[in-house]
Amino acid sequence: MTETLQSDELPHISEEKFAFLHIDLNSFFASVEQHLNPEYRNKPLAVVPTIGDTTCCIAASYEAKAFGVRTGTQVGEAKKKCPGIILVRGGHNHYADFSRRIADAVDLVCPVAHTPSIDEMVCQLMGRECEPPRARRIALDIKQSIYKNVGETLRCSIGMAPNRYLAKVASDMQKPDGLIGLLPSQLPRAIAHLELRDLPGVGARMEKNLHAKGITTMQQLLDLDRNGMHALFNSVWGDRMYHWLRGHQTGDDAASSNNSTNPEIQKSLGHSHVLAPEHRTPEGSWAVAHKLLHKAAMRLRMENFYCGALSVTIRYALTREQATRATRARKHFSGINHQGWGMEARFAECNDTLTLLEVVRSIWAQAPAGELFNKPFFVGITLTRLTHEDDHQQTLFADPGNRAELSHTMDKLNLKYGHTTLHFAGMLPARESAPTRIAFTQIPVKYGVDYM
Repeated sequence: MTETLQSDELPHISEEKFAFLHIDLNSFFASVEQHLNPEYRNKPLAVVPTIGDTTCCIAASYEAKAFGVRTGTQVGEAKKKCPGIILVRGGHNHYADFSRRIADAVDLVCPVAHTPSIDEMVCQLMGRECEPPRARRIALDIKQSIYKNVGETLRCSIGMAPNRYLAKVASDMQKPDGLIGLLPSQLPRAIAHLELRDLPGVGARMEKNLHAKGITTMQQLLDLDRNGMHALFNSVWGDRMYHWLRGHQTGDDAASSNNSTNPEIQKSLGHSHVLAPEHRTPEGSWAVAHKLLHKAAMRLRMENFYCGALSVTIRYALTREQATRATRARKHFSGINHQGWGMEARFAECNDTLTLLEVVRSIWAQAPAGELFNKPFFVGITLTRLTHEDDHQQTLFADPGNRAELSHTMDKLNLKYGHTTLHFAGMLPARESAPTRIAFTQIPVKYGVDYM
């Protein structure tokens, strides 16, 4: 049965008021590095996952963006565009800490209602706060609170709108340090000049689909009535989009933000890593895979899950000549020609590290060998078929070697002294590799003394 939204179910927007503020931290990772290292301020800087020309920039300062360096720019290309660019290896824990400090600074002015990602926050306005002059004052006070309580290099753009969706759109309309408000009387004409890709939820694939259906501009999208929008998206998403773009509140504006996963229906958990040059060997990649499994298994237990399946993904770098001979050669976003391999294994539900490590080892033994498979550059470990511990059926057989107790003991020590304090020997060569990944869509959880 298709769900639809009836216009008479929606509040009539007649008052010129805002309901939400969306706070977008400008070049957040790069700004944190410039705050921590004053010598980097006012200089082109890029944050990278590892030092190497084939990796990509995770973030760029506005000084680097002036040279055309963006998130996703290959480091080698960034050096050509900006010869003096400063490259800094990302420090995930710093970013998580600053995200929390900024949220605290925002809370001093207006409570944070939602945190869509590590560099975004949403405030819901109440009562007279919704009046445009008061909302603007709150937004300016938020900027000042961040400047005063966290750091002068940390700027934000704030969007004000009648619903969360448009508040996010507005936050991207003026950067850096912007403040844009979209009032009901200005909609939808105030956004008619934007590109389709400026809308949250419209990525490259959806944009291509829209073009195939004859919608190539924002104005063409806005010209559709609600039934046309429903037909265009072939789902209730079209109905919601129709109302969001006109400033209506549908009561489900959160659906427009990043696709967060409800922990109650979480389907998978895992880690992946682009290998540093010194680990791009069969032995090095195995050590990193071991480290990734160590992290994933610990998270599994911390989040109170068991798993019944595990998959391993490996991508192998190819020379240009090898790529012409490989049957499934592709180009990685870093520019590396590669081909991939993966395998999944299913087993009785467990959550102890040793059992899961044995599964990884059995899969790894079946990985392809030969000339085209001797330079791994990417490894991923994913745990699936998750079951919450409340729903887990205990086995009637004894735990061999007290593996669950061993994992529990390791967790206690690692939570207290650091996540790699106690581990199995196989990950020793990569003990410092595969650090906690920089999170764009969620704020990491701190387990013990480390983030994950």
